[in-house]
Amino acid sequence: MSTTTENGMGGPWSTSREKTYKKTTSSALKGAIQLGIGYTVGNLTSKPDRDVLMQDFYVVESVFLPSEGSNLTPAHHYPDFRFKTYAPLAFRYFRDLFGIKPDDYLYSLVNEPLIELTNPGASGSLFYLTSDDEFIIKTVQHKEAKFLQRLLPGYYMNLNQNPRTLLPKFYGLYCIQSGGINIRLVVMNNVLPRSVKMHYKYDLKGSTYKRRASRKEREKACPTYKDLDFQDMHEEGLYFDTETYNNLMKTLQRDCRVLESFKIMDYSLLLGVHVLDQSQREGGEPGQAGGDGKRPVGQRVLYSTAMESIQGDGKAAEALTTDDTMGGIPAKTHKEEKLLIFLGIIDILQSYRFIKKLEHSWKALVYDGDSVSVHRPGFYASRFLKFMSTRVFRKTQRKSFWNFSLTSTIVQLLCNHAGLPVEINRADAKFWGLSRAINHRQVPSEGDDRKGFHFMPCLGGKMRMFNDFPANFGGRALEFHCV
Repeated sequence: MSTTTENGMGGPWSTSREKTYKKTTSSALKGAIQLGIGYTVGNLTSKPDRDVLMQDFYVVESVFLPSEGSNLTPAHHYPDFRFKTYAPLAFRYFRDLFGIKPDDYLYSLVNEPLIELTNPGASGSLFYLTSDDEFIIKTVQHKEAKFLQRLLPGYYMNLNQNPRTLLPKFYGLYCIQSGGINIRLVVMNNVLPRSVKMHYKYDLKGSTYKRRASRKEREKACPTYKDLDFQDMHEEGLYFDTETYNNLMKTLQRDCRVLESFKIMDYSLLLGVHVLDQSQREGGEPGQAGGDGKRPVGQRVLYSTAMESIQGDGKAAEALTTDDTMGGIPAKTHKEEKLLIFLGIIDILQSYRFIKKLEHSWKALVYDGDSVSVHRPGFYASRFLKFMSTRVFRKTQRKSFWNFSLTSTIVQLLCNHAGLPVEINRADAKFWGLSRAINHRQVPSEGDDRKGFHFMPCLGGKMRMFNDFPANFGGRALEFHCV
């Protein structure tokens, strides 16, 4: 678990209160990460490319890096440590699949200082971000690392079939051993770029049991809210155009099927909301300067942005991923506020094993069993998707408002064609709007013996235009549906 200790050292990676993880300072951990990855990735480039074999998923390579250096490793000022790399050839294939060249991977992880992030979760993990916004490094528990190792063959198959996914993209799994302590790390894609200010940030599970941010979390400069907070703050949800909504839900459904097949549960949707209107009022823009004062460029890794991850057509995704959107998905609130949405599924390294079954059984006895976050994978996926499709994401209902003059012109044409007089009530004609679709339906005469067409509003957001010539038209009405 991580703790915080005083540190009077003034290095580029140190702060006045430096965190420790398993009795290892954050600065020493970051240094060991960069040294280890620098050596292993550089050494991997000498190995020829070939197809990934089943045994490649279970290979573990190890190198010892003494502080005084050796014939193969450089000297450093950290304690001696051993660096292990899991499935190096398999992860090299994953990086190739997403267009990550070895030099770019090394430059991102090794050449610039890593940025430590605050962790809103209860796991005690440390998170580091690369300076170019591309990668996140997260410390994981032993059981999570073992689960990822078992997951790799199926993960490999899924990525081959569909690289466009909101699931985490894993680029490397490593372990640092020093002084009898093992620190396991995973390198993955960054869901929320620093180059875009997140006005709201949510960790959503589709659960209501204790799903509200703590008081301590709310006091942070950029808190991570939860499900109940989202319902309070965005009661009407977030609105997308029809095509984007369908692509998003199709991606989530496909990803949840994959997670269910692996018996994975307790995952979350990490959701970042950038309010364009608020940003403009604040004098900012989507591609604003990052924490170091530099203006970062957009993420370059293939399929790394939210828009790329949900698009069915690669060309469409590329067209929409611009400097203005920084890869975010355009959306709106019910008040027509313009938004950019950034999202991804996180925390997938939780399987529904015996301990989780016990946890759910105990909570179900005390609380509503359907509302707790720990649940069997099938039910968890269904509840997750229902919450996302009905409470979080919604489809924009496009309205087509016809003005009175256009409406009356169409009616006049219809009446003239039938040789009938025209009667239009302006108040009725202004009622709501009219869609492009016209449906014909038989309606009884309303006892109105006037001759011609007239408008009549009715329930259900519709407006009927009646004609009262049963002899000629059989009481037929043209029914304009308001959408």
